[in-house]
Amino acid sequence: MNTATDSSVPVLLYTAAISVRWRDLDAFNHVNNSTYLTYLEEARVQWLQHLPGPWSSEHAMPVMAASTLNYRLPIEWPGEVHIELYCARMGNSSMTVAHRIVDAGDSSKLYCDGNVVMVWMDPSTGKSVALPPAIRNAASA
Repeated sequence: MNTATDSSVPVLLYTAAISVRWRDLDAFNHVNNSTYLTYLEEARVQWLQHLPGPWSSEHAMPVMAASTLNYRLPIEWPGEVHIELYCARMGNSSMTVAHRIVDAGDSSKLYCDGNVVMVWMDPSTGKSVALPPAIRNAASA
């Protein structure tokens, strides 16, 4: 069964399409390593905006606690990439979102993989809080 608690089969959450911009390039004429984090952030925000139901509130909002990026191939311009987001693990107040950045025309061309850990916290106390139902429901679909 494909569930968020089964660590052997991550649940696909969302796929975002991103166009490589000229300004994303570095002196070596490929996408700068720091821009990968921007692509991943954009994909997570798109995913969250597509959730049916609130994913944050005055007393529960996500922060990134950790990130791991494995750079596999350089991304060149012009180009289109897909960011695939998966639920790799779900805890009480945190979620590990695995990611893959692949070529939009050939998903076997892997540019980057890894994960981020997102923790929901109450900004007024700085303490972690339970994941919102919209997050739990999305990861168990």
